Amino acid sequence: MEKFFLYSPNIDEKFHLPQVYPLCGGNNVSPELKWENAPATTKSFAVTMFDPDAPTEHGWWHWLVVNIPKEITKLPENAGSPTSEFFDLGIQTVNDYGEIGYGGPCPPPGPPHRYILTVYALSIGGFKISKEINPGILNEYIQKYAIDKASVIGFYQRGWK
Repeated sequence: MEKFFLYSPNIDEKFHLPQVYPLCGGNNVSPELKWENAPATTKSFAVTMFDPDAPTEHGWWHWLVVNIPKEITKLPENAGSPTSEFFDLGIQTVNDYGEIGYGGPCPPPGPPHRYILTVYALSIGGFKISKEINPGILNEYIQKYAIDKASVIGFYQRGWK
């Protein structure tokens, strides 16, 4: 059996993640994500983007999408924008910026931060939740029902172009 795999063509060969938050000079465009070889028992997917290096007690949640149908194997670039035709491929919830959908990297000055993009294969068809659910609580639900996951890590440092 082949390994569950996640890929983003928007993360370059140096693993730079260029989809930056407007405060840092970006357009806040979520990266394209493609995944393969999900377990046969998958009933839905969830996607998250998390910065464990953020100077908070819990890191920083940049993107959480749940209830992605099992037939979906990619999120196109900019699917995290409420104006995207692909925004409703799942339920996008509030991030740590307090916004629904994708919120790109914008770390404080200093060393690069890691941005962990993960797709989870879930054992349930979806969650009945509010879009305003606390990201940390939603992550706990995702972890409870995850049967497999695949991740890719991008890096961003304030001032990178």
